[in-house]
Amino acid sequence: MSGYKTIGFIGLGVMGEPICRNLVKKSSARVIAFDLAPEPLARLSADGAEIVGSVAEVVDSSEIVLLCLPSARHARAVFEGDGILKHIRAGQAVVDLGTSSVNQTRDFAHQLQAKGAFWADAPIARTRQAAQDGTLSVMVGASPELFAAIEPLIRCFATDVTRCGDVGAGQVTKILNNMVLFQTVNALAEAVAVAKRNGVEPALLLDTLSKGSADSFALRNHGIKAIVPGHFPERAFSTEYALKDLSYALELADNAGIKIRGAELIGQVLQEAIDAGSGGAYFPVIAKYVDKG
Repeated sequence: MSGYKTIGFIGLGVMGEPICRNLVKKSSARVIAFDLAPEPLARLSADGAEIVGSVAEVVDSSEIVLLCLPSARHARAVFEGDGILKHIRAGQAVVDLGTSSVNQTRDFAHQLQAKGAFWADAPIARTRQAAQDGTLSVMVGASPELFAAIEPLIRCFATDVTRCGDVGAGQVTKILNNMVLFQTVNALAEAVAVAKRNGVEPALLLDTLSKGSADSFALRNHGIKAIVPGHFPERAFSTEYALKDLSYALELADNAGIKIRGAELIGQVLQEAIDAGSGGAYFPVIAKYVDKG
């Protein structure tokens, strides 16, 4: 249970809709939702959310606003214009659940601070099923005081909630999580391709690796459930979104004067898959292009 009586929610996509539904069911607060797509709004209305017609109405009606948007560009679109910055009031908080640019995150926090309001980055990790089950992992960048205020709310949809530091630290952590994930999935794709050419069944390979030091979340999920059966659906975590998140890692490294060659290489791999027409497919689709020879 949180101390907030009214919660705004903007962005009801693949992850946002189930997260918002968990808030409706578990928070005991009024949940006021907005999205550009009518279908998730209709479903959430049936579950008890209040539907409004604009970002401005969400901000005006809520004590705290949660964003679950695909990219930094989308976050900027709701922040500017007739959006968050224009309508925010002193004491309000905005919590960004998406993966976004660290520089933009800190810029938004600075602009809200000037108006007596607060920005927290709280990017989510794990799968859509975890979003439905309320078992996400959330990496938070916020002051200790703001973290204490928002943690009960986040626990409506997450089982692991980690304060990583002040504003921006949650994004840094999530961006690096994804950087490691993408490189691991590429390694799995390469392993499966080489195994097939050498008489070892991919399913057997990954099952056996899962019993040794190569075991990982990526192996058990992206490897066994996507690469082995060749199942790369649309409306999952797409290759384009993966490259977007990787670009944030490359930006962080560049700003720090560090060359991260593995990440640069996986960026090329993702771009090749996009160029081949798989930009909208679940990103382990890169395995198709490793094994095309």
